[in-house]
Amino acid sequence: MISQLAHVDPSAKIGANVTIHPFAYIDKDVEIGDGCEIKPYASILEGTRMGKNNRVFQGAIIGAEPQDFRWKGDKTYCYIGDNNTIRENVIMNRGIKPEGGTRIGNENFIMAKTHIGHDSVVSNHCVLGNGVVVAGDCKIDECVILSSNSIVHENSNVGKWTLVKGGCRIAGNVPPYIIIAHNPAAYFGVNAYVMRKNGFYDSQIDDIAKAYRNVYQSGISVYNALQRIEADIDPSEIRSEIVNFIRGNNLRIVAIPVDMLD
Repeated sequence: MISQLAHVDPSAKIGANVTIHPFAYIDKDVEIGDGCEIKPYASILEGTRMGKNNRVFQGAIIGAEPQDFRWKGDKTYCYIGDNNTIRENVIMNRGIKPEGGTRIGNENFIMAKTHIGHDSVVSNHCVLGNGVVVAGDCKIDECVILSSNSIVHENSNVGKWTLVKGGCRIAGNVPPYIIIAHNPAAYFGVNAYVMRKNGFYDSQIDDIAKAYRNVYQSGISVYNALQRIEADIDPSEIRSEIVNFIRGNNLRIVAIPVDMLD
């Protein structure tokens, strides 16, 4: 159902069984997949490519022009996957260059007044609480929870299965499987409760806890902590995820004093 009171540009590509409510705005060069629902006063702007079965609530703006002086008016994109819930007054900016673009994966729950900046990537099964701010060029990996009013600064990278507590400010790289809280951001333990609810074994959680005792609580450098992890913990996908994330970010992770990095 497409309301006659909605604006739908003739060039927009609308899939089957899409509901567009009165006063929604669908711009030119937009693609909306099957089964989506666009609520009143939501705006889907030029360059948006939306998959199937997404729900976009009142006042949301998807594909807004990037808020970055480097954008020179190029044709750029915002990609939305399948089965996402995008609540009231969410704003997502598209990318600043034709390649890349802002990308939202599948089955994410993005709560009211969240802002996702240009060229950021939100993977799958994430929850972004009310008023979350994700700046440009950030990466949020799978199954991350960003609690209400948390802020992720530009070029930050949040590893999978991480819980960022409400109001926390992230300026850097958060390794996977942990809880980060307070300001300045501090290590607050392993995200064990959520992981157990989602099928992780106690032995896996024990390995994660052992790894992060070396990183955050032993008083040794991050470089030496990685050596201990590889010596003391049996090889596994989880161990590799932790070690590869930290090494892949040049040992620069949040809540570590500068003199402990190397």
